[in-house]
Amino acid sequence: MIFQILKPLILILFVVFTTDNAFAVRLKIATLSPEGSMWMEKMNKGADMVAQKTDNRVTFKFYPGGVMGNDKTVLQKIRIGQLQGGAVVAGSLSQFFPANQIYAQPLKFKNLKEVDYVRKYMDQSVIDGLDNAGFVTFGLIGGGFAYIMSQNPIETVLDLRNQKVWIPDNDKISQDSIKSFGVTPIPLSIADVRTGLQTGLINTVATSPVGAVILQWHTQIKYITDIPLIYLHAVLAVDKEAFLKIAEQDRKIVTQIMTKALNEIDVQNREDDINAIQALKNRGITFITPSRDAMGEWQEIAGIASEKMVESGILPKDMADQLDKHLADFHSNAPIKNDQ
Repeated sequence: MIFQILKPLILILFVVFTTDNAFAVRLKIATLSPEGSMWMEKMNKGADMVAQKTDNRVTFKFYPGGVMGNDKTVLQKIRIGQLQGGAVVAGSLSQFFPANQIYAQPLKFKNLKEVDYVRKYMDQSVIDGLDNAGFVTFGLIGGGFAYIMSQNPIETVLDLRNQKVWIPDNDKISQDSIKSFGVTPIPLSIADVRTGLQTGLINTVATSPVGAVILQWHTQIKYITDIPLIYLHAVLAVDKEAFLKIAEQDRKIVTQIMTKALNEIDVQNREDDINAIQALKNRGITFITPSRDAMGEWQEIAGIASEKMVESGILPKDMADQLDKHLADFHSNAPIKNDQ
C-alpha cells in the first residue's frame, strides 16, 4: 500500500535526477594551439560559459598542444568517435569540402581590405559547405597571409624552384598549387616542420608571421619574401552527428557563445599578426620585396595555378567566379587605392 502511494513520487524523482545526465554531452576537442595561448584562452572561456548556461548539459574537454596528433590524425580520431572535433587549418578539411580552400588561391588577394570585403559575402557558403560535409563550425577564423619564409633569399620563381619547400602532408590543394610554380614540395606534418628546418630536410616554408612565431619556425629562417602568397583560415570543426546529440535549445546556446569566442580570435589574430611582423624584423630577418618584373612572373603563374584548380574540378567554378566578381565590385567601389 505504501509503495503504491509512493510509486508516483519515486518516478517523478527519478525523472528529475536523471534528465540532466541523460542529455549531457561532452565534446572532446583537439588543437595544435598550446595551453596558455590566446586561442586556448578564448575557447576555454567560451566553454566555461557554455557549461554555465546549459547547467553542465554541454561541456568541452580540450586537448591542446598537439597531444592528439596532427590534423590528419585528429580527423581520423573524430571519424572513430574518439574525438568530437578539432580546431584545424582549412586545408585539412579540403578532402571533405574542397571549396573550403576558395580563399587559398595563390596571390588572389593583395591586401586585407580585399579579404574583408569578399569574406563578408562568401564565408557563409564555406560554412554551409562544411555543414553539408558533416562538420558544424562557428565561423571562419582568419589566419592572415602566408609568406614564403626561407633560409636562403628568394626573390624570383626560379629562386623558389631551387629550394626544399615544405607543404602540409594532408593538403592536396596546396600541393597542387605550389607545383604550378615548378616546385616539387616535401610534405610533412606541421609538428615535424621545425625539426625539418633544423636538419636541412626542408629550408623553405609558407606560413603567417604569427604562425611562424607561435610554432617557433622563425628561429630557423633568415628571409621572408614580402608577397601575400595565400590567405589562411582555420575552423573549430565539430562532428555534426555528435553535435546533433545536444538538445536543440542547448545547440543554440553553444552556437551563440562559441561563434562569439571564435570571432574574438579572428579579430585578435589580425592584431597579433601585425605584432609578429615587427617581432620578425626585430630578430633581424630580412624582408625581400621582388622587383616589378619578378612580381609579374609570380602573378602570372599564380593566375595559371588558380585556373588549373578550377579546370581540374578542385574548386567549383561558380564559387571561384563569385570570388572574382566580389573582388571586381570591391575595386569598382573603392574610393582610394588600397595599400594595406
